[in-house]
Amino acid sequence: MKAILALETGDVFEGRAFGAEKDAVGEVVFCTALMGYQEVMTDPSYQGQIVVMTYPHIGNYGVHADLMESRKPFVAGFVAREFSSTASHWQTPGLLEDFMKKYGVTGIHGVDTRQLVRILRTQGACRGVIGVGEKAKAKALVARAKGSPSMSGANLVKDVTCAAAYEWKEGDNGDGGGRKKVVVMDFGVKLNILRSLAKRGLDVMVVPVSASVKEILAAKPDGVMLSNGPGDPAAVTDAIETIRGLIAHNESGKRLPIFGICLGHQLLGLAFGGKTFKLKFGHRGANHPVKDLTTGKVEITTQNHGFCVDMDSLAGKNVELTHVNLNDGTLEGFRHKNLPVFCVQYHPEAFPGPHDSAYLFDRFVGLMEAS
Repeated sequence: MKAILALETGDVFEGRAFGAEKDAVGEVVFCTALMGYQEVMTDPSYQGQIVVMTYPHIGNYGVHADLMESRKPFVAGFVAREFSSTASHWQTPGLLEDFMKKYGVTGIHGVDTRQLVRILRTQGACRGVIGVGEKAKAKALVARAKGSPSMSGANLVKDVTCAAAYEWKEGDNGDGGGRKKVVVMDFGVKLNILRSLAKRGLDVMVVPVSASVKEILAAKPDGVMLSNGPGDPAAVTDAIETIRGLIAHNESGKRLPIFGICLGHQLLGLAFGGKTFKLKFGHRGANHPVKDLTTGKVEITTQNHGFCVDMDSLAGKNVELTHVNLNDGTLEGFRHKNLPVFCVQYHPEAFPGPHDSAYLFDRFVGLMEAS
């Protein structure tokens, strides 16, 4: 079936529909990972976005239940040079197209993704629409893209957070004795973050974004994890106030280690009085080099973010910058000089290095054991 991708810039790409046969609206971004399309589709941080994969062949190894990063796909739409209608894998795979139809994800392929990504790098991430069927008209789709909501100012966490608190049991060894407990604030948490915590013998409780400081402390955690998530961090005002309350709890002399990842990193920056800004086209992929300023080592990281903490805005906030992006010099991590609070912008649970960043979870456990 015919499909058209129209950008607010007026650029139009014709191709063929794949997956759900319905229109899709969202911010058009690109991901440079060579594989991991299922993990990308099911990452809640992509809520409200149409994702362009730069690797040309997508779907060839199918989909698998153990590659899900959440309960369902959250991408608004998917774009590729070529989708595979067959799949080959040592496990019995499902087909990507069937997966997309099941969850209502619209795709378009047959698109010159090289040209499309050049536009996104030049113009920046922009709003777009995938129109499906013979009734899809380029001029109307461009107008629709221009009238669609902007990612700036969008609080999308409310659309992806869990409805109620729950205990994460996968990987639980069941001994129940002398184990540390972590409360994870769910801003759109990836399942591999929860798996990484459980793997280290931690009891994991996940709470929604609406959880108050009182409710979090009532769970008697030994540490708090601030998860990844979608949208503009400055718009998630309730979570920023909650995090400030947790910081104040630390400042009162009651040590409670806090570890932030991606959106959690940005929210910590805002809670400390810093500012965030929107990157031109964001960082999305599995090959981003980050330097640890405390050791001089370089990590190969997985990233997925369109906003960034302004490092200059943290001057005088009693925090120390710990990580920087070697591609563009932007901030990738910081820690408080006195409190057991630290964070990174990238995803240490994703293992692209493959294990370059796993030490961050061990650092979090060490802080809990020392508290």
